[in-house]
Amino acid sequence: MNITVDLTIVPIGVGVSLSSYVAACEKVLSDAGLKTALHSFGTNIEGEWEAVFAAIKRCHEVVHQMGAPRISTTIKLGRARTAFSRWKTKLKA
Repeated sequence: MNITVDLTIVPIGVGVSLSSYVAACEKVLSDAGLKTALHSFGTNIEGEWEAVFAAIKRCHEVVHQMGAPRISTTIKLGRARTAFSRWKTKLKA
């Protein structure tokens, strides 16, 4: 089942610079073979349900391993039964 997710993971208690955490999560998503597009407040992800949520779980594990005592996560998820669910198709429309 192909889904599109808008993901924002915010480590809490680590200071104001979050770039190293963003880079670590982007590596997790890339290593998982997922299609991603970073934007100013998160990352768009496209892929199979199981793969996307396994990668999100892995992002949490990595961020905790990097020293974040808490994490706040926002997930927006979309799915359609047609090709229209792909973000390139949506943007063209």
